[in-house]
Amino acid sequence: MIRNMLCGAGALGAALFAAAPAFAQDAAAVPNPGNNAWMMTATVLVLMMILPGLALFYGGLTRQKNMLSTMTQVGATAALAMLIWVMWGYSLAFGDTTYEGTLGLFISGGSYFLAGTDASSTAATFTDEVISKYVFISFQMTFAAITAALFLGSTAERLKFSALMAFVPIWLTIVYFPIAHMVWAGGGLLFEDGALDFAGGTVVHINAGVSGLVLAYLLGKRRGYPAEPMPPHSMTLTMVGTGLLWVGWFGFNAGSALEADGSAGLAMINTFVATAAAALAWMVIERLAGHKGSALGFCSGVIAGLVAVTPAAGNSGPFGAILLGILSSTVCYFAVAKVKAKFGYDDSLDAFGIHGVGGIVGAIGTAVVYQPFLGGPGDGSTALGAQLGIQVFSVLVTILWAGVGTLVAGLIVKALMGLRVSEETEVDGLDISEHGERAYN
Repeated sequence: MIRNMLCGAGALGAALFAAAPAFAQDAAAVPNPGNNAWMMTATVLVLMMILPGLALFYGGLTRQKNMLSTMTQVGATAALAMLIWVMWGYSLAFGDTTYEGTLGLFISGGSYFLAGTDASSTAATFTDEVISKYVFISFQMTFAAITAALFLGSTAERLKFSALMAFVPIWLTIVYFPIAHMVWAGGGLLFEDGALDFAGGTVVHINAGVSGLVLAYLLGKRRGYPAEPMPPHSMTLTMVGTGLLWVGWFGFNAGSALEADGSAGLAMINTFVATAAAALAWMVIERLAGHKGSALGFCSGVIAGLVAVTPAAGNSGPFGAILLGILSSTVCYFAVAKVKAKFGYDDSLDAFGIHGVGGIVGAIGTAVVYQPFLGGPGDGSTALGAQLGIQVFSVLVTILWAGVGTLVAGLIVKALMGLRVSEETEVDGLDISEHGERAYN
């Protein structure tokens, strides 16, 4: 019973409490209205990250002829993911049925089509409080939706819309849902190993970044890349999208505490300061590299900081978060400016370079900033070296699972209908060719 309730909580950030006693749910417990209200707000904030945040961020970075197609792909992917989540995704990740043995390390079951859930159902948090189960399901649903949309930054301007709609259900089923279970559900492989991931460094960012990189290789480079200049068509819209992402990220990170408590407050301040440090660090690095500090650099730094602080949001003190933001911005800058050119892959909008790389930095760095000597909330019971080993293992498992699963899903769709638009469609732009409309008339 306790195990099932823990899976029901499925808690974003559950690894923070991996060493604590299992949480039990009192059948008679009633959700605290304040916590319920906060979690409903946090859920809507994460939705804002997708539409309009991510859609504008990615849309502004593409060429004008592909803006609407990029935004449409983000929106349609999120909508499809939401429907799949309530049909079978929630069950596989956090369902009430616990599988014994190896299978239980990777998936759960028994809650297909939200069977057994009604308005009186509750989900456990990290204390003796509960929240409405529908609220918890909705909160987790937005995470699945944005993760599926994030990898579109690697495939922009050449992925067929029909192929995307076929790919998303397969990818969610064999990649996202098992990773979410492994990291955030009691009994999951990485949860039981003690991995720290407060709000999705592995589940969301490494997962999406690695998946995007695999798809970029399967699709091949955009026509004319890298010889032809392909600058963002509207940095104004990208800046607006960046702001919406940052604001929405407070729901993403602080909401992962599942309560309006001190842990949520810690995640909130860390989301402020890590991001601020990373944004300025990227612009400083641009100047040191002989360039002007740019709006694109500012936006890239904001995302790099947000990504890195995600697994550490409730697992770090504020000054540890600042250091993590600066480190992430530095590493991501070189991944985008140097590594991508070195290996020649076309990660169109740097989904791998920022989300994948930043997620790796954040997930491993969490082991350090969690320690009390840096002001982290850890009690020192797990030595730094041991926690580093656990974090590295979680990163490697996520990379391997996402990479292989995405390759399988991509090859299936490629064999059935092809992944890439025709050359004529790519030249004319996906807006008019795939959707029959233009962003600007």
